Amino acid sequence: MSAGVDTSSGKGKGGGKVRSKKMSINVDMAPMCDLGFLLITFFMFTTTFSKPNIMHLNMPPKVEIPPENIPNIKIKNSFTIILGKKDKVFWHQQELKDLSPSNLIETNYSKEGIRKEILRAQKEADPDKFTIIIKPTDDSNYKNLVDILDEMEITNSTRYGIKDLSSTEKSVYIEKVKN
Repeated sequence: MSAGVDTSSGKGKGGGKVRSKKMSINVDMAPMCDLGFLLITFFMFTTTFSKPNIMHLNMPPKVEIPPENIPNIKIKNSFTIILGKKDKVFWHQQELKDLSPSNLIETNYSKEGIRKEILRAQKEADPDKFTIIIKPTDDSNYKNLVDILDEMEITNSTRYGIKDLSSTEKSVYIEKVKN
């Protein structure tokens, strides 16, 4: 062999660079996936999940009262709220026989709406006899009921009940919504 020939690279004279063969790199991702799932399960088990905010609604037991024992409630101590469609709310302080579309008053859920009317009615009524009757229609939604129950909390109304509409109130409501 002569001195200027590089037999390992297969090149002739001239002293070219010797290059090594490059190896392809394969990364196995299976251990990385295992680590990811272990971290996810670790954080799921060690995390404290937030508790949902729940409003407790205590309903009295259903008791049948004979008609002669039903107390006569003055109209100033009763306030009826009717929940309508499209987030509308109506109220009245009338006997059913006197109820008409003109005295079924429409308002909203704002501070100057139903809250103002509830507070006004509370001032005019006997404090331990004032009762609010909430009557949702088929057109109202669950959000409306939650909003009016929030108003009961805000106005410190402790005596309230949820009841179905009477046939008179239903017909007056339908007539009022048409207009």
